Amino acid sequence: MNTTELKGNWKELKGKLKQKYAKLTDDDLLMAEGKEDEMLGRLQEKLGKSKEEIHKIISDL
Repeated sequence: MNTTELKGNWKELKGKLKQKYAKLTDDDLLMAEGKEDEMLGRLQEKLGKSKEEIHKIISDL
């Protein structure tokens, strides 16, 4: 999933991530334009996953 797809489907993906990983908060999933890398880094840290694993999780949603 590329950045454009991520932005276009973000509300839906955010809901699915919160359902799958209850420990994620709205603050964890806050994505401002130009902050994708920061948000992905936060997900990596919070979930203990690699960057590739985070991309796969998002793609699989």
